[in-house]
Amino acid sequence: MSEMKIDHRERAYALLKADADKILRLIQVQMDNLTMPKCPLYEEVLDTQMFGFSREIDFAVRLGLVDEKDGKELICSLERRLSALHEAFTESEK
Repeated sequence: MSEMKIDHRERAYALLKADADKILRLIQVQMDNLTMPKCPLYEEVLDTQMFGFSREIDFAVRLGLVDEKDGKELICSLERRLSALHEAFTESEK
């Protein structure tokens, strides 16, 4: 694999990782300041963000910039982090 192709793959992965971090921060802000996790608005934002992120991953995989396994791991990692955030929020509300 050429050096340029490796650089594009690394950059694509880094951008996707940054987008996952942005989604996590967005949901954190929403939970802290705006709505509760059981609110339809919260669920709508979460669903929309996750759908968009999964489409980004799919696009990068189809371009050959990210391995399918790595893309799935990014999504699973974000889902785990969001779940932990939700659990922490729920515990703090008790």
